[in-house]
Amino acid sequence: MALLTTFFAFLYHLPRVYQWLLKPYYVASLAMSVAFLVVRKTPGICEHLSSQREDGNSCDFDWREVEILMFLSAIVMMKNRRAITVEQHVGNLFLFSKVANVILFFRLDIRMGLLYLTLCIVFLMTCKPPLYMGPEYIKYFSDKTIDEELEKDSRVTWIVEFFANWSPECQSFASVFADLSLKYNCAGLKFGKLDIGRYGEVSNKYKVSTSPLSKQLPTVVLFQGGKEVFRRPQIDKKGRAVSWSFTEENIIREFNLNELYQKSKKLSKVRGEKSVESEIPPVQEENEAEMEIQESKKDK
Repeated sequence: MALLTTFFAFLYHLPRVYQWLLKPYYVASLAMSVAFLVVRKTPGICEHLSSQREDGNSCDFDWREVEILMFLSAIVMMKNRRAITVEQHVGNLFLFSKVANVILFFRLDIRMGLLYLTLCIVFLMTCKPPLYMGPEYIKYFSDKTIDEELEKDSRVTWIVEFFANWSPECQSFASVFADLSLKYNCAGLKFGKLDIGRYGEVSNKYKVSTSPLSKQLPTVVLFQGGKEVFRRPQIDKKGRAVSWSFTEENIIREFNLNELYQKSKKLSKVRGEKSVESEIPPVQEENEAEMEIQESKKDK
């Protein structure tokens, strides 16, 4: 049953996978992930490679290479257990495939290993994963606007994500946070984001470390009346983030989004009624004035 569920989930997301793979970043990642396989299996090239196979066939994997690939598969399966989006699944697969390629190329020939490692470094420095560009109801803050927005109306609850564009976890969470904003955004419940990779001074005030070792990115904070009420992930005494999965279900449950949304909708209705009432008196006054004028004409 689990295999069928995984298979149907893959078919459901297959059109999106095709769209991602057609982007230059993923095309290059895919090419680098299968580089060793291509070199080992391509006629005219594989005959010149060394091999530890007993039959001397240099165009097939030897037992050590199979062992490395099996170990890679186990690591990818373990990492993908915590993956929450298809982007994370694909990203983990590409990442550990490149690591396996580095090991395999160095084992095959140190010159090929150095060449492949150089290509990986150049790719890492020049190519960045595509950012999420889908629909969202999110206010983007700067270091000068965040305090003003949070304190503008004490009745408004803000859910703010502190992120950095270079963080793979933030990139994967972007679509989840956008979907939540589309479902729960209203007059009394708003969603915001601040790039602390760009506005580093804000990280000290809101106690969000940008260090990759702290694992605090992304950090989602609930503000009410301009003050922090709740955040995920929590921070332990050593300043490290407590392990937490940024799934849509966890965000909804931990932040009580359904309850907050219902309360915020009531605030929206109250605002709507007040706005209608504020428009009624001038109309009534005009009608009363017209009646007085008509009565005075009759008396005359």
